[in-house]
Amino acid sequence: MKFLSALLLLALSPTQTVAFAPANNHAVVSAAPSSTSLQMGPPSPKSLLTETYGEGSRKYRRTVYTHNEWVKHRSSDRFIRNISSMINSGVYKSLGGEVFVTTAIATFLVVFNALTGGYTDFDGVQHEAIISSLPQLTLPLTPFTLLSPSLGLLLVFRTNSSYGRWDEARKFWGLNINHTRDLNRMATAWYGHDGIPVDPTLRAEHLRQVSLMTWAFVRSMKRHLSPPAEDEEAYVAELNARLAPEQAQAMIDAAHRPNRALYDLSVAIDRLPMHFMRKNAINKNLSIFEDTLGGSERLLSSPVPLFYSRHTARFLSTWLLLLPFAMYEPFKGSWNHVMEIPAIALASLFLFGIEELATQLEEPFTILPMQGFCDKIGANCDEIVGWRGQGLDE
Repeated sequence: MKFLSALLLLALSPTQTVAFAPANNHAVVSAAPSSTSLQMGPPSPKSLLTETYGEGSRKYRRTVYTHNEWVKHRSSDRFIRNISSMINSGVYKSLGGEVFVTTAIATFLVVFNALTGGYTDFDGVQHEAIISSLPQLTLPLTPFTLLSPSLGLLLVFRTNSSYGRWDEARKFWGLNINHTRDLNRMATAWYGHDGIPVDPTLRAEHLRQVSLMTWAFVRSMKRHLSPPAEDEEAYVAELNARLAPEQAQAMIDAAHRPNRALYDLSVAIDRLPMHFMRKNAINKNLSIFEDTLGGSERLLSSPVPLFYSRHTARFLSTWLLLLPFAMYEPFKGSWNHVMEIPAIALASLFLFGIEELATQLEEPFTILPMQGFCDKIGANCDEIVGWRGQGLDE
């Protein structure tokens, strides 16, 4: 039972809130309605079963926290809430096949060893083996004890490398948010040159183009990193709604849409009447955008080396498939060793779950709230370029 207790402690240690992100009642304000903004939270009762786990559930994991969510996240009842939500966990639902196989092996082993080695009935009466010509199936626990640290190291590296990829992708989008604000702030504040009178109408149009092209870049980057089936239709609709028809079509037709958006943004910056040194300072932000875009493409196209992922999965699968044979004797204190069955089920669920978490984190973009980031950037840029700049402050 010590083994079962340790597994339960391991499972309870993470501080995740629920299987899916809590509903977000403080969504960022979008400058224009977005057809791809998805509700943060679990699938609705009307959702298809395939959207409650696996690939279909990823769009519901695009969590954005506010103060309310952080209060709930660290509340004292989080352990009870996490345990009570296990049955609805999308991660655990994805592991149904694996857990079923290991549990079936444990069940078969308990029944087979009862038939070949004797069993105790419900009245506590011991019976002789029904099939005495076959030996009981067991393995020594020592090899599993010796291999456990190695398996643990593999799983730790697997999860750490996957989380590192998610963290890097989130930081890329953080840089996008910061530098889009920086770019539009400088363009708005520095508009004008050598005391030449500023035409408010022309200024508003020039800055509107800078804001639009800034949004178009991040929205094109989001589309570039998203599955076509999920985002293509919405992307085309949003561009047609916000950009001039020729501008939108040129971006849609481009082989590399984010590059085309950056080009259009460069053109919009070049049209601004200001000193070339200031334009150079603004253009430094575009080089950062190129870096975040290239880094994101690297993450999308280059997984954790496949031989490492495959070896870890094979090691873990073999270890868990053979574990029932080694755990038979330690559970001799239970009736006919029957408590081995739930122990193996829990061990499989939690250990396969670690590998599943790493796999889900490895490709970060479909679980990042990129649409929310784009809407936030668009709203911020539209607000910034609406401020009065030099020559218009009286």
